[in-house]
Amino acid sequence: MILLLAYLAYAMILLIALSRRGVICSVPIPVEAAPAVSRILIVGATGGTGRALVAQALDRDFNVTALVRNPARLDIVHPRLTVIRGDVMDAAVVNVAVRGQDAVVCVLGHKRFFYPTRILSEGTRNLLRAMEANGVRRLVCQTSLGIGSSAGRMGVYYTLFVVPVILPFYFWDKTRQERLISASRTEWVVVRPAALSNGAPLGTCRHGGEVGGFVLTPGVARADVARFMLDQLSGNDHLGSAVGVSS
Repeated sequence: MILLLAYLAYAMILLIALSRRGVICSVPIPVEAAPAVSRILIVGATGGTGRALVAQALDRDFNVTALVRNPARLDIVHPRLTVIRGDVMDAAVVNVAVRGQDAVVCVLGHKRFFYPTRILSEGTRNLLRAMEANGVRRLVCQTSLGIGSSAGRMGVYYTLFVVPVILPFYFWDKTRQERLISASRTEWVVVRPAALSNGAPLGTCRHGGEVGGFVLTPGVARADVARFMLDQLSGNDHLGSAVGVSS
């Protein structure tokens, strides 16, 4: 019983800590006149959401550059797709990838869950620096429900088990990632999806500050998240905010 109470106390302390970090509230961002977005960089293109982003972006006639560590994992060939092999932790490679783009879409992730890491935050820092250096203003970045104002909205299973046991370091780095983005001078949108799945897309999704639930775990198809993220390249409704997304 003592161990159970100690564990629950730890989970609650982590929940409170996550609620006080990341993007807490919307930040008004003045929008400068800019040409339509046609050239985009996708970071994290070999992940599930990343591949959906690449495919949908090409269908929408974007010119896509994908920064990937292993090009063999991106099984898409297209005349408007350029693949750059490199690591987001390499600032020089990131700068080359960002140069000439109109916008950046970041779905950066990894599976190093069980020890402290700054891959998400430091990789995003490199992106932000390269964007500023090259005059690229629009950034759409995927994080997760369960951070900042959405803390606890991944349901009991995630709040009391998945996040405190499997993903504490991962989520903590996501809060650093969100803070870096919100402090930047980019035109940014943070997209916080519910539990991701490879299910059939609905073609639409719920979105906003009240998305998710405190009991059941909400879910969303990666393809629907990809569609919503691409919509933010031309829309200004969510600039300077972290938007929850679920089915």
